[in-house]
Amino acid sequence: MGFLNVEQSLTGRCWQGPGVDIMRAAEAMAQQSEIPAPVCQVLARRGVPSHEAAGFLTPQLKDLLPDPRRMKDMEVAAQRFLLAVQRRERIAVFADYDVDGGGSAALLLVWLRQMGLGATLYVPDRIDEGYGPNDDAMAALARDHDLIICVDCGTLSHGPIAAAKGADVLVVDHHLGGETLPDCVAVVNPNRQDEDGELGYFCAAGVVFLMLVEARRQLREAGHGTGPDLMALLDLVALATVADVAPLIGANRALVRQGLKVMAARQRPGLVALADVSRMDSAPSTYSLGFMLGPRVNAGGRIGKADLGARLLATDDPHEASSIAERLDQLNTERRDIENAVRAAAMEQAESRGFDAPLVWAAGEGWHPGVVGIVASRLKEAAGRPAVVIGLDGDEGKGSGRSVSGIDLGAAIQRLASDGLLIKGGGHKMAAGLSVKRDQLEAAMARLTELLEKQGAGDLGPADLKLDGLLMPGAATVDMIEQIEQAGPYGAGAPAPRYAFPDLQIRFAKRIGETHLKLSLSDGIGGGIDAICFGAFDTPMGQKLLDHGGARFHFAGRLEINTWGGRQSAQLRLEDAAPA
Repeated sequence: MGFLNVEQSLTGRCWQGPGVDIMRAAEAMAQQSEIPAPVCQVLARRGVPSHEAAGFLTPQLKDLLPDPRRMKDMEVAAQRFLLAVQRRERIAVFADYDVDGGGSAALLLVWLRQMGLGATLYVPDRIDEGYGPNDDAMAALARDHDLIICVDCGTLSHGPIAAAKGADVLVVDHHLGGETLPDCVAVVNPNRQDEDGELGYFCAAGVVFLMLVEARRQLREAGHGTGPDLMALLDLVALATVADVAPLIGANRALVRQGLKVMAARQRPGLVALADVSRMDSAPSTYSLGFMLGPRVNAGGRIGKADLGARLLATDDPHEASSIAERLDQLNTERRDIENAVRAAAMEQAESRGFDAPLVWAAGEGWHPGVVGIVASRLKEAAGRPAVVIGLDGDEGKGSGRSVSGIDLGAAIQRLASDGLLIKGGGHKMAAGLSVKRDQLEAAMARLTELLEKQGAGDLGPADLKLDGLLMPGAATVDMIEQIEQAGPYGAGAPAPRYAFPDLQIRFAKRIGETHLKLSLSDGIGGGIDAICFGAFDTPMGQKLLDHGGARFHFAGRLEINTWGGRQSAQLRLEDAAPA
């Protein structure tokens, strides 16, 4: 039986409350410690034993950061990097065009600048060059540079790296590796086939940071000091980790937590300018990184000049930062308009094929390659299945896919590429990119559907909504939310607690923009809470709540602090509802 007897909510999900074992563990932890009960519930759900609770709430990077040398090629990569610094060689950084690539590049550029050395930044154009290194760009960089460092890309780039004749190449990446590695000085990647996968949760910026940690150790051992302050770079690592949806587990949790503190000090001109154009009026959080800052950094790579994001993150000039941030903000607005048009067409096409297939996909003429990944995410959320969206142009299509928990999309895409059904393709479990010939599109999607069905994607239904407990509006206070935040940061792999609010009236409901819904809820006896539901009208829930007719509902979602006009209040980020 569903929690609050909800077997099928307005989004078609069954609600599941916390298990008895979790409730008992939380009660025992609360009795054995001075930790507030709501925090104990979160820790118990995360499987944290009582004796480790205090340490979990105050994660220390020195305790959680792994030895960089656990990754293959790490020591060699750091040695070659430092040799280039020592010899004052010409260095080029070849980066992916997303936040992780931009953050990774910025880490290197800032570190090198503080060592008195400049470097060339190269970010490929998404439309003209596509993802990752290409022959022409690598050959051109090799003519003018001694060392090329590929960040957030390169693991599968055998040909382009071979084209970099006369220059040494380092790859620092996290994407799924193939059976063979490109011929270069080092490939540092926790997702190489010959790695054990234990550090596979790092994004590329996290791997770059570990390389700088190793470089610091080698500098110290050689008696050359310790180099730049690495802790001051954690704002870049935090942004990349959250924006790339890397799981907030292990060292990532400490990196992001410390990085948010660094960001709050507003010392990096690019992030200060970006926060200002984003109209951030509160301390940085994982939400602001993932939904306010990240999309703007990405906007350059999606529909503008590909290197804008990395340049913004790396600059130490406030005037340049302000100019680039303004441009990225404009591009992000344009990106939203383009995305809305593609999303409407893709949703209609995918629905006509059916949302119950192992793969939900759509392809359209002229769909902008810069938004297909975002639209794939929307399809995935709507269907609860892996989704691929492809923009067709001439004889080819460029697409992006997003997966759901338990289904390895990257491996399936890589299999298609090795079978010759794709021009190229790769990624990781939850996200992948691909290029396909127009005349092979149907065959490729049919084969991808088969591969995903073998993984169980065809048996997926709307995921049960897991709830951490029951709350009344009066109990949802700013103080309580601040206590819960102690167990954060929350994000991928570490979801924020989700609560059910039973039997409430809708006092006020208003549509915001095209797809969002603002609500004011009341328990009828003096308690109330405001709620916001983003994307409400992408599901039947939005219209049903807007046309409530006085009916009462159970509501479910995550709590957050809303800051408006200098005042703070509790707000429910609504995810689901069901008739009471």
